[in-house]
Amino acid sequence: MKIKVDLTDHVPIYIQLMNQVKHMIATGELKPEDQLPTVRQLAADLRINFNTVARAYRLLDEESIISTQHGRGTFILEPASEEKFKQLRWKDLRRLLVHFLNDADSLGFGPDEVSAVFNENLEKWRTAGSPPDPDDV
Repeated sequence: MKIKVDLTDHVPIYIQLMNQVKHMIATGELKPEDQLPTVRQLAADLRINFNTVARAYRLLDEESIISTQHGRGTFILEPASEEKFKQLRWKDLRRLLVHFLNDADSLGFGPDEVSAVFNENLEKWRTAGSPPDPDDV
């Protein structure tokens, strides 16, 4: 399994892990009944705290994407219905947005400032057809 984390990314590591597992499922790299590495093994491979991996696995389990079976391991579940998949995607987007808003607040920005920067970058995305490059900030 080719999971990588970017410790400099603003996205929390557990969300990076969740997003990569979801992406690998969506692309067929991971299929139902495939076994994931243990929490400790993945944490050791990525050199991150095992609690971070455990959190990602727990949230993926709560979303019915994986199933952890005591003594057997952690496995990919059959895909959820299209409606459930859409709900999960929207939940992830909301989680990402709330994280962004809290980070902006902790940096001392208010709603008007955040809205202005957000709208400016959203317009760049609409114009260019793809999101702005983080390196161009």
